[in-house]
Amino acid sequence: MDALDWALLVARVVAVFAALLVAVMLTIWFERKVIADFQTRTGPLRAGPRGILITLADGIKLFFKEGILPAMVDRPVYLIAPVIAMLPAFLAFAVVPFGTSVTLFGREVPFQVADLNVGILWILAMTSMGVYAVVLAGWASGSNYPLLGAVRSSAQMISYEVGMGLAIVAVLTYSGELSMTGVIEAQSRVWNVIPQFPAFVVFLIGGLAETNRPPFDLAEAESELVAGFHTEYSGIRFAMFFLGEYLNTVTVAAVATTLFLGGWRGPWFDGFAPWLGPLLWFVVKVVAVLYVFVLIRATLPRMRYDRLMNFGWKVLIPFGLVWVLLTGAVVVLPQEIGRRGVLLAGAAVLGLVLLASFVAPLVQRRREVAS
Repeated sequence: MDALDWALLVARVVAVFAALLVAVMLTIWFERKVIADFQTRTGPLRAGPRGILITLADGIKLFFKEGILPAMVDRPVYLIAPVIAMLPAFLAFAVVPFGTSVTLFGREVPFQVADLNVGILWILAMTSMGVYAVVLAGWASGSNYPLLGAVRSSAQMISYEVGMGLAIVAVLTYSGELSMTGVIEAQSRVWNVIPQFPAFVVFLIGGLAETNRPPFDLAEAESELVAGFHTEYSGIRFAMFFLGEYLNTVTVAAVATTLFLGGWRGPWFDGFAPWLGPLLWFVVKVVAVLYVFVLIRATLPRMRYDRLMNFGWKVLIPFGLVWVLLTGAVVVLPQEIGRRGVLLAGAAVLGLVLLASFVAPLVQRRREVAS
């Protein structure tokens, strides 16, 4: 790489960083407007046209607020935790392709910071680091409520991360690729959301739990833990936690778009800018996933913590394991026994399921009569 390549790489990193900050600002405004519509309110109106700059105004307010440092905190860990909350989301987005490419100065510049051949493993590693910020913030605050929120969040993230990982394994097994670009190329004929819809649902549920969004916001339950792990934070440090949460939300939506919704693929007529169509399709799909997240927040109440953990370990993870096995069978069996054998095996399994559905009520009735 010469100096021009390095300059283009740095420009790409700065552009993605700025775009993510703008995306977070618009996502918060979008969420407040949608929830206001659900509750027959107008939402933010004052800052900018239709209140679109309200997030910028809130950020400026928090930046100039006094940062209070409690007496019992572990100062170095307390100060580093908000930074750790932000960085993993930026790093995870670095391998997400959000378009095709454009030619600048005779060089082809991809719409992606880095195309790693193990991009999905990089995303899993970066998203796993988010729990460190929560745990360190809760422990270093020197207070009971943040510590309880940190313990809750660590258990929640570990359990739901397994389910989300299983959904990703199913998609990778079906696509046969580990790089994000390869997964998009594998969806040239049909998007993964059609054959892998159950994995898509599991991934969205796991993504909501990973980002501590409702109805899985038990780590910061206001009715029980005041504000959870960031109770003792104020000013710009609190804003960094807030920014990190929404950065993770945008990153999860972008990863879901790439893995299940074809990434930047979509119908587009060639025009003066061939790169513009794929970029717009990617943005539209990400906004659609974010809209689903906002709808879930506006409609579902917060889950009880024991039910949250039961659902993760007893429903989501077993279902994910079964779906991975089914996906592996669909991928491997046609190569081994042919399509006719797969159809016969599927018919046999379906027959056994139907037979069990008829036999089980009869057995239950006999037991009730005998008792």
